[in-house]
Amino acid sequence: LNDPQILTKRLKEPMIRKNGKGSPLEVVSWDEAIKFVADNFKKIKEKWGPDSFLGAASARGPGNEAGYITQKFTRAVMGTNNIDHCARICHAASVAGSRQTIGEGAMSLSIPEIENAEVIFNIGYNAAASHPIVARRIVKAKEKGAFIICADPRITETARISDLHLQLKGGSNVALVNSLANVIISEDLIDHEFVKLHTKGFDEFWEIVKEYTPEYAATITGLSPEDIRFTARKYASSKHSVILWGMGITQFSQGVETVKCCCSLAMLTGNFGRPSCGTGPVRGQNNVQGTCDMGDLPDVYPGYQNVTDPAIQAKFEKAWGVKLSNKAGIQLTRVPEFVIHEKDPAKRIHAYYITGEDPAQSDPDLEEIRETLDLVDFVVVQDIFWNKTAEHADAVLPATAWGEHDGCCTSSDRGFQRIRKVVEPQGNILPDWEITCRIATAMGYPMHYNNTEEIWNEMIDLCPKFTGATYEKMERQGSVQWPCWDKGPQDTGTMFLHKDGHFATPDGIGILKTSPYHPPAEVESEEFPLSLCTVREVGHYSVRTMTGNCRMLRNLEDEPGWVEMSLEDCDRLGLREGEIVKVLSKRGSVYTRCKPTERVKMGAV
Repeated sequence: LNDPQILTKRLKEPMIRKNGKGSPLEVVSWDEAIKFVADNFKKIKEKWGPDSFLGAASARGPGNEAGYITQKFTRAVMGTNNIDHCARICHAASVAGSRQTIGEGAMSLSIPEIENAEVIFNIGYNAAASHPIVARRIVKAKEKGAFIICADPRITETARISDLHLQLKGGSNVALVNSLANVIISEDLIDHEFVKLHTKGFDEFWEIVKEYTPEYAATITGLSPEDIRFTARKYASSKHSVILWGMGITQFSQGVETVKCCCSLAMLTGNFGRPSCGTGPVRGQNNVQGTCDMGDLPDVYPGYQNVTDPAIQAKFEKAWGVKLSNKAGIQLTRVPEFVIHEKDPAKRIHAYYITGEDPAQSDPDLEEIRETLDLVDFVVVQDIFWNKTAEHADAVLPATAWGEHDGCCTSSDRGFQRIRKVVEPQGNILPDWEITCRIATAMGYPMHYNNTEEIWNEMIDLCPKFTGATYEKMERQGSVQWPCWDKGPQDTGTMFLHKDGHFATPDGIGILKTSPYHPPAEVESEEFPLSLCTVREVGHYSVRTMTGNCRMLRNLEDEPGWVEMSLEDCDRLGLREGEIVKVLSKRGSVYTRCKPTERVKMGAV
């Protein structure tokens, strides 16, 4: 954390631009920084209203308690549901698609269960680069005889160990999963009892997928009809089949639709409610699951309780002592829409509070994002390192990192785990939750907690499915998987969801859903003949917002990086390995090195 050879130094003092945008950031005391931020937030709220504010929570080191405080500040102090975080550009599609079908937006099984699965269908997910611990479970499953299927446009490490690699065309996921459903239904491979007792919407579902025969899907995906049929039959042949997915299916315009159909495949075959089966959206950063759990989303309070539900709203109003908004907030990705493209000043975002995020480095359409940050009246960055977004900030607040504070986070499989302070922070820095509480108090809404356990206890008392997950239980068990309803020792948490086919929907019934395939919004053209496939590599994880400040990982992938190209495309363009190339799209360009490889198909980079 304090390595002197990392790219950017730790933030160790609060800084503000005393003389407005364009003036230099100056080191000030915490009291002056807090007053500066509080006064500006208050002024903007009074002039433009609550919805002129947007908060971005962190899915990294601050922990669940900080996430709870961030959304509480946004809702109770600023008076808006404009709160979001990086899941919006990674697994928000998983939350939405899963909640619409099975009622919960999280892994239905536990990570240790993966190694006892009989069939593992990885789609758009390379565990070796994203989650080495999960990759180990997949390898163990294979050693025990599991059949591994990988659907990915690239030949990844997961593809290499797979028994079948479906090297489909990028962006054709919906066509593939619809075709798998077509085969399962048309060949009568469904679990009739499970579908009859625990699901609804079959006729509407079939009306869509009946068009997606393997022959038709082959024209879209580039796969053979035989491989599609084999995959469907293999997946449906076991009651211990698992579907794991990652960014490869969620970072598309039809990400939600793909997730819905993946959940439906599991329901059609009765692969829910037992160990070693179900669906697994494997989260990216260490606390993306927890940040969603804590309600850092524009449409739900902590515990996935809808902001539009009057009874839920009344409960949180009573607990927090203020009137709350019943209108869902705006998503992180819509900030440019409400700054650059909004003509009415009364409807714009005027204040942006960014905690542990770096949108100027990691959000889509960077040129537009950076222009947006310069046009927002007041930007606050709260982080551990100096980053690209801090260059646009009116105030920079230094926070503690993991290992420098207490708290807890949530693993991908819903497990609450303790974070413990092991070193003293260097410099004049504070925990994220304490910084936000000080701002709230300075704005006239006292938020006083002595430690993270007090914050946690307030949160679990408001969230029925988290109520039993006390610090004491986490200490005793090591991890507590939600739902955990009771604080007593008899409730140890839930390893797998949807037991006995009872889903988390209002009536307990799963809903079979999918959508027709639509081509990607942007396709190849004469001007742009290649398609770009974004990937996760160890040295470039999260576009280096984290790995860029780790010397060892930085050295793995030295700048200017590289672009993988097929051998055929390299020959056609006369490119050699290591040659500097310019990669150009309608949104910008970058210089990098050419890397010929057999991992990608012709026409893709």
